Amino acid sequence: MQKSTLQTVDRALTILEILSQEVNGLTAKEIENKIELNKSTIHRLLTTLLNKGFIEKNEQTNRYIIGLKMVELSSIRLNNIELKTEALPYLREMSYKLNQPVQLATYLDGDAVFIEKIEPIHSIRMYSQIGKRIPIYCSSVGKALLLQWSNEKILKLLEDTEFTSFTPTTLLNPEKVIKEIEQARVEGFAIDNQEHEVGIYCIASPIYDYRGEIIAAVSTAGTNKEFLENKDAEIIREVKNTAEKISKRMGYRAN
Repeated sequence: MQKSTLQTVDRALTILEILSQEVNGLTAKEIENKIELNKSTIHRLLTTLLNKGFIEKNEQTNRYIIGLKMVELSSIRLNNIELKTEALPYLREMSYKLNQPVQLATYLDGDAVFIEKIEPIHSIRMYSQIGKRIPIYCSSVGKALLLQWSNEKILKLLEDTEFTSFTPTTLLNPEKVIKEIEQARVEGFAIDNQEHEVGIYCIASPIYDYRGEIIAAVSTAGTNKEFLENKDAEIIREVKNTAEKISKRMGYRAN
């Protein structure tokens, strides 16, 4: 079964590679001739790729071309590379000033995903490793990433989420999470009050791109909870300023 499954994936990828080289696309028959597979197999592969949006079909010419899903995935990859490159100097600067770990995260399928991290020597050790996913509802980056979402859209996401109690202060109620996000919209930063790790406090601000859309969030974490009690705390200024600097590098211009 494993060999058969891998062979199917290989054939599907081969079709994508062939179509990527054909500006005007190919018919099913032309694809069949190029990879020497029977008509029924080609049909099943093309149907699957069509349903997933990886290819598109011109109904007038019956030619298949690369679909927008492939463009979307490529854009996400390229944008993340550009984002990390532009953000890194500012992440290092912020980490140096605060002497705390600094993270960069993006949204993926209901979670926040850490794509970069700067960790000072002798700093605290915590959960945020590059590539690690963390639930939206118990992370400052997760909440910051949703600031532009409507409450209805956030509620739908959370209703489909299985909440886990990581600490005694983990938010386990969708309405409470939305309330914090509403507050974050006003203040420009979101918090994590020991919601994922006991004794660890986090703060995050959103990063915008040239379209004015949130594409990432920058955060820092530590054992100091000053920002929960003092809205003029240095940590708040640094996180917000860093997010603004990175946003400008990504082409964002505030109104």
